[in-house]
Amino acid sequence: MGFSLMEGFTKSLAMTVLSEIGDKTFFAAAILAMRHPRRLVLAGCLAALIVMTILSAVLGWAAPNLISRKLTHNITTILFFGFGLWSLWEGFTGGGDAEELAEVEAKLDADTKADKNGAKGGPKAGYLKKQQRPFLTQLFSPIFLKAFSITFFGEWGDKSQIATIGLAADEDPFGVVLGGILGQTLCTTAAVLGGKSLASQISEKMVAFSSGVLFLVFGVQSLLAAVGES
Repeated sequence: MGFSLMEGFTKSLAMTVLSEIGDKTFFAAAILAMRHPRRLVLAGCLAALIVMTILSAVLGWAAPNLISRKLTHNITTILFFGFGLWSLWEGFTGGGDAEELAEVEAKLDADTKADKNGAKGGPKAGYLKKQQRPFLTQLFSPIFLKAFSITFFGEWGDKSQIATIGLAADEDPFGVVLGGILGQTLCTTAAVLGGKSLASQISEKMVAFSSGVLFLVFGVQSLLAAVGES
């Protein structure tokens, strides 16, 4: 098995970019950035994704210390093949990009309506108050926390998180963290800056096919590595 930093970095970067583009959290970041200050949305989403990446890598790093390295390698190989087939199935049977985007937007609309009903003084008064706050106070404002929580819980248990755990168990964990953080930063920044117009132009089916092929390539590579060692 290759434990080089560069191999873990490149695999994690490629997997993260293809898994996150067109994901629900990508759409959520794009829509939130249209309704709230971009820097707060970007900070909240990135903070959640960085925490998630580090947690996943730590779990992957710890796994071979709890069970045998051969078993963790075999589990990782099975996960790669499983996620590859899953992604290809999503590409064939997916309902389409517009439906996914509409679903995320409807959920955020419901949350925003609930927030407005609970707010006092109207949106203009709330905006003026936010403008007068120091930056650190704004950073941990409800907007930051909303972006953080939507992203964190949206990613928890997602196949990209589980794949990151598998990669960290099989490759250099530090390289996996660096590649994952860079990939998350690129995707989230694109979503926040591009907004809904960019999100609506992304072909979710093409992304699903691409990520499926990538996972299958990782699976074959992992399988051959195991065969080579036996």
